[in-house]
Amino acid sequence: MADLSESIGVAASPLAVYGQVSELSRMAEWSPECTRVRWSTGGTPGVGSRFIGYNRAGVLRWVTQGEVVEAVPGERFGFRITFGPVPIALWTYEFAPDGAGGCTVTESWTDRRPAALRTASGWIFGDRAKINGYGIHKTLGRLKVSLESVS
Repeated sequence: MADLSESIGVAASPLAVYGQVSELSRMAEWSPECTRVRWSTGGTPGVGSRFIGYNRAGVLRWVTQGEVVEAVPGERFGFRITFGPVPIALWTYEFAPDGAGGCTVTESWTDRRPAALRTASGWIFGDRAKINGYGIHKTLGRLKVSLESVS
């Protein structure tokens, strides 16, 4: 079960929204923390595809590794984040048609960090649930504006 989840209505088809979200190199346009994503396995967003995420919060900068774990066009896209061998998070996006040609997009975050890392990273980064709640809200809002401005 996800630790955080938020949904937003978007005036674009589930397949169109999936196409944008699954192209993770675009995530820096929407996320307040992600500054860049680089595919390390050719740039195809299928299950097993790997990527490097570059992130920033204030003066702090860090790099994570990611792997796509779900890729069902127009329905669901998910990836897990690690820092080296340490599990960090699972991010999922679900796309549900709204009956009017648009869809509801749900972004969810599941904290996978070991307890000791949660404590230590809390001293450095602050309350990750609060930060990610803000980030999800901003990401979904920016995604909506981006998609609806081209529709």
